[in-house]
Parts: sequence; structure tokens; C-alpha cells
Amino acid sequence: IVLALLDMSRFEPPPKDCPGFETEQAGKASACAGCPNQTICSTAPKGPDPDLVDIAARMELVKNKILVLSGKGGVGKSTFSAQLSHAFAHSGEANVGLMDVDICGPSIPRMLGLEGEELFQSGSGWQPVSVLDNLSVMSIGFLLNSTDDAVIWRGPKKNQLIKTFLKDVDWGELDYLVIDTPPGTSDEHLSLASYLKDAGGIDGAVIITSPQEIALMDVRKEINFCKKMNISVIGVVENMAGFVCPNCKKESQIFAPSTGGAEKMSQDMQIPFLGRIPLDPLIARACDEGKSYVADYPDSEATKQFKLVFEKITTSVRENKRVV
Repeated sequence: IVLALLDMSRFEPPPKDCPGFETEQAGKASACAGCPNQTICSTAPKGPDPDLVDIAARMELVKNKILVLSGKGGVGKSTFSAQLSHAFAHSGEANVGLMDVDICGPSIPRMLGLEGEELFQSGSGWQPVSVLDNLSVMSIGFLLNSTDDAVIWRGPKKNQLIKTFLKDVDWGELDYLVIDTPPGTSDEHLSLASYLKDAGGIDGAVIITSPQEIALMDVRKEINFCKKMNISVIGVVENMAGFVCPNCKKESQIFAPSTGGAEKMSQDMQIPFLGRIPLDPLIARACDEGKSYVADYPDSEATKQFKLVFEKITTSVRENKRVV
């Protein structure tokens, strides 16, 4: 695909019978007559995308690539990505990268305590921002003048940024690359699957949901997306699963699992269920302050559940390596 090689600011919607931007007939077929893109298409490079070779070369140094997905926004996907990355890094045995491709809502810099950090470029590429000696992060949030700036981009521009994060960032040797994605099944997800197909593939996806049916409806779509794209689903995590009062110790279901919750859905769709993470206000505080909840509150119930889920993910990746 050569869309990313074109100047998209000059590109208009293609005609109905467009032969395709990457074909030899691009800009030459009868359907191209009168199309405002005719000159662009006729002069653009044809054939395989040369950037895919560079992506494959960069990803050779990454052992495991894990997508963190959610069907619905606001279920704690980025929170989970941040805590998973911290957990991998604090194990002391892994070099970890966290790539934030939630381009329109980049919250990872805040959650990792990296707001205000700047990117630097060296001869080997863009340098990800370090949280620990063995944990580094890349996000469009580092490129914005203000955290309040809106990113108003169409698909092709988003795809080009994802390419840049994959091929031009000097990730170095990584045991895990955790990729935090936006909600849904859109351009970003398709691009990742496509770009990584010939770069060792995606080793699996972890899908985050909350217990209520309105969230599970979209998770089913996310699971079917993974099946169609041949992405192995490591499992489903039910976040915000109950709240235990710190005073009376009574548990309340803030988001009631009206149809059985994530566990029943996982059984119905024959997908592994990884566990439940309870609501804890300290998780939100840790993310706001850019700290590791798991490290700061090691004895909490949520940390215990986080660790159980993380162990299952690690075991799954090691035992069930799969290429897209």
C-alpha cells in the first residue's frame, strides 16, 4: 500500500471504479479520467510498501508483541496497559516497551508520569522516553504542544504515524512490546495487523471490558475482529469488577453483570478468561500521579488480581507463540 507515501493533504476521495492506488493502472485507466488524484496516482511508487522491510528489521529485536484492546472506551484499557508494562519491568527479567497508538486520546504519558517529556532523535532513530532502565514509552502525546491539543486526523495520517513508531523508533532489544490501542476495530488495528504480519506477527491480544452487557456487546465484536485477522486472543479481563468498602468490607457491584459478565461471555465464545480486577480509587489516583499501582500497593486485593492476570498472560505468550 502506498497511501502513506502520498501527500495526503492533496488527496481526494477516489472514483467508484478506481483501479487502486498501488496497481500499474493507477492514474492510467479510463476510470481515472477527470479524477483530481490522477497525477498523484500516476507518479506514485508502485508495488510492495518498502517501509514493511524496515518495520520487519526493527521488529526482529522484539520477542513478544502484545495488543491491549477494548470494544468500549472507558473500561480501563490504558490503565491495564500501563500496569502490565510496569509488572513486566518490575519482574527484573524483561526489557519492556509501551507503544501508545491511541492517537486521538493519548493518556499513557500521564499514566507513566512522563508529561512534558520531549523526544530526541539519534543516528539509530527516535529515542523512546524512559520510565525505568528497562521500560520505555512512545506516544503522540510527546509531540503535542499541550495536553489539551486535539488530534484531528483521518486514517492515512494515523497509519503513517504507526509506521513511524514501528520502523523509526529505536526500541532496541525488547522482551515485550505492549501496544495500547484505541477502542473499537478501526484503522489503527487494521494497520498494526498489516504492518506486523511480515515482522514476526502479533503474539496475542488481551481484551479489557467492564462487567455490564453494554460493554460486552462491543467486546464480542473485538473478539470476532481478532478471529478474522488471525490474531490469537490471550484472554479477556473483567475490569471494575465489584467494589469492596474499605470500612465495612462489604462488596457492591457498581457495574452489575446483567448477562453473566465477562466470564460467561468468554465461555460462550470459547476464549480464555483471565480474571477480574476490582474497583479501587487508588488505581485512578496512581494513574493520575503517574505511578505504578502494583508497586505502590503490593498488598491490595486489586494488586493480587493484577498479578494473577499478568502471570496468565506471561504463561500464555511463552507456551502459545503464534504468528499472524
